[in-house]
Amino acid sequence: MAAHFSLILVLVTLATGLIWLLDVRVLKPKRMAKLEAAKAQGEVSEEAALKLTQEPSIVETSRSIFPVIAFVLVLRSFLWEPFQIPSGSMMPTLLVGDFILVEKFSYGVKDPVFRHKFIKTGEPERGDIAVFKYPVDTRIDYIKRIVGLPGDTIRYRNKQLWIKPACSDGENCPDFQLITRAEVNRDEFFQGPYPLTRYTEQLGDIEHDILVNTHRPDPVSMYYQVDGIPRGDFVVPQGYYFGIGDNRDNSTDSRFWGFISDDNLVGKAVAIWISFEFARDEQDWLPTWVPTGVRFERVGGLT
Repeated sequence: MAAHFSLILVLVTLATGLIWLLDVRVLKPKRMAKLEAAKAQGEVSEEAALKLTQEPSIVETSRSIFPVIAFVLVLRSFLWEPFQIPSGSMMPTLLVGDFILVEKFSYGVKDPVFRHKFIKTGEPERGDIAVFKYPVDTRIDYIKRIVGLPGDTIRYRNKQLWIKPACSDGENCPDFQLITRAEVNRDEFFQGPYPLTRYTEQLGDIEHDILVNTHRPDPVSMYYQVDGIPRGDFVVPQGYYFGIGDNRDNSTDSRFWGFISDDNLVGKAVAIWISFEFARDEQDWLPTWVPTGVRFERVGGLT
C-alpha cells in the first residue's frame, strides 16, 4: 500500500505540475492575446475581460494543489515519513499504537518509486531501529533493531545474543562477544499466561530494553539455515544486515527469514510523535480502532 501511495503521489505531482506549466507557457499567453485583440477592436467591459482571461477549472485546481502535493512528496520521500506500529515485536521500546517518524535520508536518498539510491548519506549502525521492506514480501514494511553489520557473525542461543564483529585480520580477530544485559523486572509484560522478563541490554553504545520469555524454548529448528554453520549462527553477507525484535520471543525477524538487503532499507526510526492506547473490546459501542487514550509520556526520541 505504501508503494502504491508513493506512485500515486508522484503521478499526481507530475500531472498537476505539467498542467500548471502548460497554462503558464501556452494557454495563459493565448488568453491574454485574445484580450488584447478584443481591446484593439473596441472597449472591453470588465466582465468580458474576466471571461476572456479566466483559467479553466482544471488549471485552477492544479495551481492550487501542486505546491501542497509537491511539498508532501519531498517531505515523505526524502526527509521523514510517519509509520504506525501494528504489533508488539519491538516491545518494550515500541508499543502497539505508537506513531513514529522515520528519517528517510539516514541510509541514502532514494527515488520514491523504483527506490534507486542516488545519494549516499550513511549506513545503519549497530543498535539502530530500522524500517525496511520485508524480504519475503517487499510490499510490507517491517521494523527491527539492527544487531548485525556486513561481515559480522551473529549467534542467538539460549535467549542470549552473541556477536563476532567483522574482521579482515585473520590473526587478531576478536571472538564472539556476549551482549551484556541486566534484569529490570518480571511482572510488567505477559505473553499469554507467562510473564516476560525485562532486561536492559548494552549493544555497543546503545542501551535499550528487551523482553524474554524464559518459559518458551528457542525455536531453533525454525531458524534460517546458513550453509556450513550450525543453526543459530548467522554470517551476515556484504551489503546486508541482521535485524531482531526487542521482544525476542514474539518477533519474526532475521533469525527466521534471513538478512536485510541495503536496497530494502527505508530509513531510521528516530522519534515517537504520538501514541494512542487501544483498550476496547468487541462489546463496546465504539469500534475497537477508536483510541481510549493518548500516552503523552511516550512522545519523544527513541533508543
